[in-house]
Amino acid sequence: MAIADVHFFSPALTKEVAFHALLPDRQAQAGPYPVFYLLHGLSDDYSAWLRWTKLELYVRELPLIVVMPDGGRSFYCDATEGPAYERAIVEDLIGFVDRHFHTIPNGRGRALGGLSMGGYGAMKLALKFPDRFRSVVAHSGAHALLRETIHDDLGPELGRIFGTEEARRTNDPFRLAEQLGPGQAPAIRFDCGVDDFLIEHNRALHQHLTELGLPHEYEEFPGGHEWPYWDVHVREAVAFHCRVFGITPPS
Repeated sequence: MAIADVHFFSPALTKEVAFHALLPDRQAQAGPYPVFYLLHGLSDDYSAWLRWTKLELYVRELPLIVVMPDGGRSFYCDATEGPAYERAIVEDLIGFVDRHFHTIPNGRGRALGGLSMGGYGAMKLALKFPDRFRSVVAHSGAHALLRETIHDDLGPELGRIFGTEEARRTNDPFRLAEQLGPGQAPAIRFDCGVDDFLIEHNRALHQHLTELGLPHEYEEFPGGHEWPYWDVHVREAVAFHCRVFGITPPS
């Protein structure tokens, strides 16, 4: 397996951006390959998943590309006042990856995942663009962020991102789930540690999806908002996406 450190120009951000990619051994698996886009949390960058987990070991024998982009502190949204990270991911990053790697270049060959801010971002993007992603797994996601706050309580940083009613409406996973038609949703899984400060965000989303009749998997495990938890449960994310893609892991 190869690790690529890629830098390219994003028109949406009007600047150079970076991502890491894990690439399968082409001699062992001819491709084309599905792509697992894996998002980092608020205090991290695109190197975090490789630095703090054994992700490379978990996917090294799989016919799967893993792409880990840098999302700044954007919550993977087009900010009301600031950079357009949603477009940078959905248009620029995916377009670049499909042009330069041997991918399945449509929604049937793409999965999303992430932790904390990235868990929210993955869920939000998957529900907002269900035709572009086949599955999503979120760990410890801040899913109810826009349910807990009102106009004047966002603070300056979040206010610049979600500073209008339109921005809050179009980036709320609860609302986005309500707008999905029958059979339109991607395959959904999410989890959270019982000692995580975001546990109620995840319980609330689980209850909401259940009330909507939207199929999903949700689990709670021992642990908090910490890398040892995510290192364990990203393995379940990989296994979930493999099942959706029809990939049989080697014995």
